[in-house]
Amino acid sequence: MRGGVYINSNLKEILSVCNLSVSYSGKEVLENISFSVSKGKLIGIIGPNGAGKSTLIKAILKLVQPSSGIVAFDGDSMENIKKTTSYVKQRVDNDLSFPIQVKDVVMLGLFPKIGLFRYPRKIHRKQVMDALQEVEMADYAKSQIGELSGGQLQRVFLARVLAQDAQIVFLDEPFSGIDADSEQKIMNILRKLRNDGKTIIMVYHDLNNVVDYFDELIILNKEVVAYGDTKSAFTKENIAKAYTGSFIKTFSEGGLP
Repeated sequence: MRGGVYINSNLKEILSVCNLSVSYSGKEVLENISFSVSKGKLIGIIGPNGAGKSTLIKAILKLVQPSSGIVAFDGDSMENIKKTTSYVKQRVDNDLSFPIQVKDVVMLGLFPKIGLFRYPRKIHRKQVMDALQEVEMADYAKSQIGELSGGQLQRVFLARVLAQDAQIVFLDEPFSGIDADSEQKIMNILRKLRNDGKTIIMVYHDLNNVVDYFDELIILNKEVVAYGDTKSAFTKENIAKAYTGSFIKTFSEGGLP
């Protein structure tokens, strides 16, 4: 750990973030964020409301413009690796009234390779159905996305990730508004992706499952409070630095390390 940044030099870094800052209307919401991520890890981003968790992902992906800092993917820029990067945004940020079928949502993951103006071939349609089969959503291929439950929708988005064969996957609160059974199904898919060598970075809010879910943890409150392997980073001291008030008392009674 150095300056809030954990670096494991024994593993290949797939993502490096250096002194990343973001300001909205003159107010800094992220300050000098630095960390590096190794390939084949499942990494959680936690912190209180307003900590900048979603903004961090968007800034890394250039969906919002950083005021300063450098982001490199395997030594390359975001513009050059878009085909191998996937982003699953929060459910509330998706227009579920848009008339599109499940299979077409998954097909969107293949467009970076197919090309926007080329028609998908039989092999591409098979890739879509194989991905839906893997997340147990093949029976819903012709359903409208607005007809799906929260858990079903997230599995469809993960099918899109599978079809794309993304090497690094960002998820923003994927478990918001879904039941426990769906959450476990999704976690099983994420673990399989991790075991296949993919890197998963996920904004998460339920501290009770942090140790079971993540290999490494970023604790954020406008700056990096702690980053490292989960058991080392997820301590009462680090949580107290990031969170305040009655939340700390309530959660500490549940038995942080």
